[in-house]
Formats: sequence, C-alpha cells, structure tokens
Amino acid sequence: MGDKEKIEEALAPREYGESLELGVDFSTTEEIKVPEKLIDQVIGQEHAVEVIRTAANQKRHVLLIGEPGTGKSMLGQAMAELLPTENLEDILVFPNQEDENMPKIKTVPACQGRRIIEKYREKAKGQESIKSYILLFVMFTVMLALFIDFNATTLLMGLFVVILTIMALSNMRLKGSVLVPKLLVDNCGRTKAPFIDATGAHAGALLGDVRHDPFQSGGLGTPAHERVEPGMIHRAHKGVLFIDEVATLSLKMQQSLLTAMQEKRFPITGQSEMSSGAMVRTEPVPCDFVLVAAGNLDTVDKMHPALRSRIRGYGYEVYMRTTMPDTLENRKKLVQFVAQEVMRDGKIPHFTREAVEEIVREAQKRAGRKGHLTLRLRDLGGIVRAAGDIAVKKGRKYVEREDVIEAVRMAKPLEKQLADWYIERKKEYQVIKAEGKGIGRVNGLAVIGEQSGIVLPIEAVVAPAASKEEGKIIVTGKLGEIAKEAVQNVSAIIKRYKGEDISRYDIHVQFLQTYEGVEGDSASISVATAVISALEEIPIRQDVAMTGSLSVLGEVLPIGGATPKIEAAIEAGIKTVIIPKANEKDVFLSKDKAEKIQIFPVETIDQVLEIALVDNERKDELLRRIREALPLSL
Repeated sequence: MGDKEKIEEALAPREYGESLELGVDFSTTEEIKVPEKLIDQVIGQEHAVEVIRTAANQKRHVLLIGEPGTGKSMLGQAMAELLPTENLEDILVFPNQEDENMPKIKTVPACQGRRIIEKYREKAKGQESIKSYILLFVMFTVMLALFIDFNATTLLMGLFVVILTIMALSNMRLKGSVLVPKLLVDNCGRTKAPFIDATGAHAGALLGDVRHDPFQSGGLGTPAHERVEPGMIHRAHKGVLFIDEVATLSLKMQQSLLTAMQEKRFPITGQSEMSSGAMVRTEPVPCDFVLVAAGNLDTVDKMHPALRSRIRGYGYEVYMRTTMPDTLENRKKLVQFVAQEVMRDGKIPHFTREAVEEIVREAQKRAGRKGHLTLRLRDLGGIVRAAGDIAVKKGRKYVEREDVIEAVRMAKPLEKQLADWYIERKKEYQVIKAEGKGIGRVNGLAVIGEQSGIVLPIEAVVAPAASKEEGKIIVTGKLGEIAKEAVQNVSAIIKRYKGEDISRYDIHVQFLQTYEGVEGDSASISVATAVISALEEIPIRQDVAMTGSLSVLGEVLPIGGATPKIEAAIEAGIKTVIIPKANEKDVFLSKDKAEKIQIFPVETIDQVLEIALVDNERKDELLRRIREALPLSL
C-alpha cells in the first residue's frame, strides 16, 4: 500500500467508538503545546491569518465577513499583538485660557502623561492651602461669635456659614489658579498595542463626549477640559478598533468613523444637544487606529458605501471559511483547539485522546460536507466546555469519550430542542404519519437553524380551476421567496410529462402547521411527489420521508443539512429516507441510528417516485411517461 492509499485509509469515515487518526500521538491534551501568540491559535483560517499579518505590518484596515463563531474577534485581538508598541502615546487635554469651550490637546510618549499630571498637581497643592486658611478663618470667626453670644440663632447661622464656605471653596477657582490637565488616554505599562472592542457602542462611547455641567456660572462650574471623555476611537490610538456587526451603527456614526479614519484625528464634543457639553468642542484628538470591522453578508449591503470603499481601497476584505478539508494536518489543529479551550476556560480538566476523537467526529458531522471539518469553533467549544463540566461533576481527572457523547445530547441548541418538541407534538396529534399510505400527502424534511432537522408534512389537492382563463398553484404555510419559486418550478415538470394543458386545474399545496416558516428549495421533490400523487391518484408511502432540490428538467440537486434531516426522520419513526445522490457522502450517522433507517440516494424525479409511490399499474404507466419526457432519467 502506497503513501497515498495509507493517508486515504487514515482519513476514511469511522463508526462511533472506532479509533480516528489525529496526526499526532498523545494520551491527554496536557501534552499538547499551545502557541503563545493569538495569531498562531487561529484554526483553519490560513488566508485570513496571512491577510492579518500583512495588514498589521502595513497598518491596513480589514473587513471580516462570515458566520458567527468563525474567529473574527480573535483575529482582531491577534492583530493588536502584531502591532508595534514602541510608538504608543498618552493623550492629555489642557484648559484653553483664550476659549474655555475649546480645550487644547497634547500627545506625549507613553508614561509621560502621568508625570505631567503629577507636576501640575504639586503646583495646585499650594493654592489648596489658601482655601484651607480661608476655611479656618471662617470657623474661628464663628467660634468667636458663639463665645461672645451663645444662642440657638447664632449656632444655626454659624453652621450655615461654615457649610456655605465649604461648598463655595470646593468649586471656587482662585484668580490665576493652576488647572490640572486631564489624562484622556493612558498607555503607560502596556506590553502590546490597544485592542478596543466597540461592538454596539453608542455615539458618545465611540466618538467621545463632554459631560453636562449643572453649574455653568458664578465660578462654581467644572472646567470644560475636566468634563471631556475620550471615545473608543481615541483609546484605540496606535492600536486596533474592533467593531462586530458594523452595519448596526447609524449612518451618521459610520460617516464620523470614516472621517476619523481619513484624518487620523477627531474632535470631542457633547453628543446631546440638550447638554451644556454640546457647547464644548476640543481640538482634534489623535485616533490613528487600525479598523477591524466584522459582520455577515448582509453587512456588506447595509454598510455606508464610503466606509466600505475606504476599507477596500486602503485595506483588505476577507471572507471567513466555515469548513476546512478533513486532512491529518487539520485534525491536528483541532487537537490544538481542544487544548486551547481547556487552557482558556481554566475550570475543566484536560481531554483524553478518545474524547478528542469524539470532538473531531462531531466536527465532521457539523461540517455538513463530505471530507470536511467545521470551522464554527464557538459551537464546538461549547461542546468542549459542556463535556468538561460533566467530567467535573463526575469527579474525573480527565474528560472521557462518554462525557463528550453526553455533552452532545445535553448541550442541544435551542433549535434542536424546538425540533424535538415539534416532532413529539406532531406525532401525538398524528400530524406526522410514519405508516400507511395517502394520496397527495408526503413527509418532507427541513432544518431549523443549522443543525436541527424537522419532519415537514406536505399535502396537495387538485381541483377544477376557479378561473376560466387559467389554473393556479396556490401555496399556504408561511413560505419564503425561494420556497415559493421552487413550488412554481414543479409545474414545469408536471406540464412536461402530463402532455396536456393543466390550466384547467387549481393545484393547492399546504405545508402543514409550519408556524416557524419555510425557506429554501429543499422541499421541491416533496412538493412534486405530492402534486403528482394528487393528479394521478396514486398513494404515497407514509413511512418514507424525502429532501432534495429539483431542476425544471427533473434532476434532483444537492441540499444542506442532510444529516440533521435524516436524524429528524429517525426520531419521527420513519423507516426510509430519500436524499440527493450528491449528498450521499455528507451523511454522518452513529451506528445505532444508521440501523434504524434505510437511505436511498437518487438523481432524478422518476427514482423518487419509484420509491415513494405505492406499487400498482398506474405507477408503472406514470414512470414510463416521465422517463420518456425527461431524458435525464435515461
């Protein structure tokens, strides 16, 4: 056996409980070395890592687009580690003697800001002693008055004078007094560039603000420079500003962010028009940051065009992968991932080799593609932590295989819990039928979320057209646009094999009790089967469920979520499932589940009907006509 054959044998799918080749020898994850740098801890996003390294070296902006849990925020933090720290600066705000509503801004090397503040405080201490002398003089005068004429009136008046003096002195600024500047941004002691997560920040937090001053006159007000608050764009100076779901920022905030990126400085002013802080506007404050923006595909459409243009023109756009090839090298990376999660959590024990194999097997299953591993590592990390919690509860030193299997069952996502409840409820009220036969009724399959399948009963009825001009396809069941279009495509196949005008009929299709809604075209073969059954009056086996997209030529096309759909059929008591031939290798079932179901991969609609329809003479005649009309089935 050659090297290639050995690798293929090592990567071949295994049943639950069988050993998996992981590309590294170890007994527990204690033996796995975790890289110190965050950039080396990013799993499976080699292209994104390369871009981040380049962007950090050249100080370029980056837009990361992808699904949640694929490592976008981790890449942003890793970029902050790669930026140089020798150029970090402190930012101070000083009072402006000429215009107090325009405080002055000054930048100094890191740690010098604190020294400047201390010097000004020393100068201010001398003036504070004058206030103390005034207060002592007032108190002495009051005590003298009480000594001369002690009565209640004198006592109350004396207390009032002392309190009033204390309040006045605490807010009073002496002529020529020293005002201590305010340290807006302090980078002293930092060992790496700042990383500021501005996700969901409001305007004041992101762009800076000036606090309201209730005392604005009479020398009792707080100096304008002391009320200035830095924004996240200023605290990210010489570092990284990370914003997830950047399109959720208002267009005005995105425009301000664009201005800050272009000018590398942005003045701070009060964000509320009703506040006295709105009258204060500082000199431009440095904000030379690298923006790492993140989001999903919808973000691209909702972003301010100029902001995206700025990132694209002066940086990079990266799409985050959701799967990676199932190779020994990538399995080795998943072993490292488990060790990293244990180290970060700090509350769970390390994993045995068998437990890690189970995590890798779960990654294969969640990928939804043959020969791939999932990169939705946040969800996979949830399984790691749940398994660790179970091991702690049992008092184990290490996490075992059984703990991971139990964690997969226990830590089900909300969609999976809803799907289980849905199937249980529908079976109880016989909405889902797993035995017998019925004309125009078929068990379709769908997914909720990403990893949760449900059985989707569909019924079709053919009736004389209500309109003399044309027949209609009437669909009910809270369908999305793609699902509606898929139903329309079914009519092309019916017209082609039927060989007659079907405009004399109205075709009613109902997705039973789909309050959750239906989207996608994976129910196409189910709809076609139900409609053809209703037209030809040929019963459909109710122990069969099916999923698959359908072309207008009758070809069964691949779909997503094959494994969770089949698992839903098993839980509903269905014995046979029809799936597209292209998805055959995407199915990943445990041995006990595989024994409960018979799976038929198909390529054309006639193969679907041959399995799903009850055997009789009309079925044979129907299949003959369809095969004559659709050359793909020959």
